[in-house]
Formats: sequence, C-alpha cells, structure tokens
Amino acid sequence: MAISIESIRESVEQCRRAKRLHGVFGAESHEFILNSPLSPSEVARFEFEHKIKLPEGYRRFLTEVGNGGAGPFYGVFKLGEMDDSFTHRRWKQNDGFIGELSEPFPHTERWNDLPPCPVDGQNEDATEAFDDTYWSSENVHGAIPICHQGCAYRNWLIVTGPEAGNVWEDLRVDHEGLKPVELSNGRRAGFLEWYDAWLCEALAKLESSN
Repeated sequence: MAISIESIRESVEQCRRAKRLHGVFGAESHEFILNSPLSPSEVARFEFEHKIKLPEGYRRFLTEVGNGGAGPFYGVFKLGEMDDSFTHRRWKQNDGFIGELSEPFPHTERWNDLPPCPVDGQNEDATEAFDDTYWSSENVHGAIPICHQGCAYRNWLIVTGPEAGNVWEDLRVDHEGLKPVELSNGRRAGFLEWYDAWLCEALAKLESSN
C-alpha cells in the first residue's frame, strides 16, 4: 500500500503534540519539528547541478513535507547538508567524503571489503592508508547522507544505480561496512518506507508513555 504524504504530516504533528518525547531516541534534538518544504525549482536546481534525479519519494518529502527536520535518530538533514560534530554543514561533491552523485552506487549487497587493518597506534602510515581505502568516497558514489545516528553512524539515500531509492546504513566506524536497510517483511526500505516505519514506532512509544 502506498504511503500517504498527508498521513506522514498528520503523524509527525501527532508526535509533536505528545507531552513527553524522551521515549523516542533523538526526539529531544528535533522535537518533531519539520523545516519548511523546498520549492520544486529549488530541488530541480540541485538535481541539475549534480546531474541526477532524486528518488520520487524523497523528492515529494522535500517539497510537500519538509526540507529535513523531524526524522529517525537525530533527524533528517536538509538537502545538501550533513552532520559536523554537534552541528551541520553543507557538503560538496567529491570533497573526500561525498562521492560523485551521477556515478552508480557500487553495491547491491552488504559491503565490507576491509583492507589490511593496522594495529592501533603502531603504524601511522598504515592507518592512513587503511582510512583512505575504507572511507574512500568511491564507496558511496551515487548516494547522499540523509541522517546521522550519532558516533559517526549514518544513513545514506541511494540516488543513482540499481539501488536508487533505497536507504543504506553506514557502519564503517565499527568496521561493519555498508548495508541496506530492510523493513520488517525483509524488503529494502525506500525513503518514505524508512521514514514511515520510524513514525509508526515513534507513535507507539509515545502513546504507551503518555
């Protein structure tokens, strides 16, 4: 069944009106407040600049719900932003972390191709070489960061290639690689499915605590 944009708006508002937010991880950060939506022309400008077409569900979220704000973990980033310690920053394509958006995302199954792992503190050059390979932006071509979970865990939305439209989880900080987010039925989660699953869980927790 298709997920209704209107039902997402209503569910976020229902969460926002809850008396206590502590039952939902990260809610005290975003307080279930959404940023103002973007205009279709603003989204089109981003797509033109990066030579891509954003997944339809995400595009509708940006233009009909909000340009980030309330969302899983510490909330959804604004388009073109990512976490930067305790705040956010604009990212640039090919900045050493974000890859080439028009290039296909290189993975279709869970990936964790670990290069030789140096012993901590024993070989600075080996550690640098490891990081250059494992954290290479080539591993996330065709993807944009959409939220952070804290402690350098992130979620990416795939925008180019066979996985376009799906949300992936970045666990490289624990040397666990990249993996697709799956729904309870085992299907891969698109942006709206990922967001709606979080909303359903948040509502259930808030209803039980109020």
